[in-house]
Amino acid sequence: MSVVLDIEKDLGGFKLNVAFEAGDVIHGLLGASGCGKSMTLRCIAGIMRPDRGHIEVNGRVLFDSSAHIDLAPKDRHVGLLFQNYALFPNMTVEGNLMAALRHTDRKTARAEIAEMIRRFRLTGLEKHRPAQLSGGQQQRAALARILLTKPTILMLDEPLSALDSYLRWQTELELTDLLETYEGTTLLVSHSRDEVRRMCRTVTVLDKGSGQGSMPVDELFSAPKTLSACLLSGCKNHCRGERLDEHTVRAVEWGADLKCAAHVPEDTRYVAIRAHYLSFTEEDGENVIPVRVKRVIHELFSVVVMLETTGDGELSMVRIEMPPEEWARWEGRETLKLLMRPADVMPLTEG
Repeated sequence: MSVVLDIEKDLGGFKLNVAFEAGDVIHGLLGASGCGKSMTLRCIAGIMRPDRGHIEVNGRVLFDSSAHIDLAPKDRHVGLLFQNYALFPNMTVEGNLMAALRHTDRKTARAEIAEMIRRFRLTGLEKHRPAQLSGGQQQRAALARILLTKPTILMLDEPLSALDSYLRWQTELELTDLLETYEGTTLLVSHSRDEVRRMCRTVTVLDKGSGQGSMPVDELFSAPKTLSACLLSGCKNHCRGERLDEHTVRAVEWGADLKCAAHVPEDTRYVAIRAHYLSFTEEDGENVIPVRVKRVIHELFSVVVMLETTGDGELSMVRIEMPPEEWARWEGRETLKLLMRPADVMPLTEG
């Protein structure tokens, strides 16, 4: 593994407790604002000091509280791209890049800068200052400056959040292409599950300062283990769950005992299912819940139907999404039968 991290930091009203390992891939740190994602990067960079723990990059220890190791930021050789890119506003693109090589002889520095300008498609912008650049151009210039320092790890703190929505998609594509040429670990902080799904191979979910280890991105969306991971992956339907046996969970608010294809852990506390995996049926039987239509929302390419469960549980809402042509088969009915297939039912633990 290229990055091994296990740290704690107590800030009084907030406690960071995160541990994960990441290889030479783009590894996402996913969580809501204020969950500790950026703080984790700052601890790796040496800007913030953990109270306890261990940080290791490519076998080199950057921090270890028990061994009293705490390398200065300048000695860690890590690259951190801030949300606002942190370019020097009074310097040109060329000057910003030269700042990264101030200890390199001028001839070598100019050759390396010329290569970066070509590689990051900044040709013709050498004499422009940051205010004269687009958001995507600023990002490329900042990333080029970081890579000139030859960092052992690249860390990007919400790199797309400062961009307008119409620029974000193209910039994300450009950034992904650039990162594919970087031979090392990239840590990408984001609160967007879509960014993480498109750009990352592995991910760590953070919830209120607590990290949940590493997992493949596909697993986050197909089989999340905790409630917080499930919600961050975009799931809209969940309720309290109680384990009945290794393949059955009681959905308390929905008033149903649901069969699960997945193993139901002993510490299951919730059950969830994605809105687009639900369907209606004419039949009674396993995993079928009676519901009442409360609201229908016609979106551009789909229909969202808000349903009220009418079983023996507490009154609860369930959301289903489907193509308009599918909804046309059921439209006009006040009560329906909702099918939750065992393969789509997700038992979840606390967290």
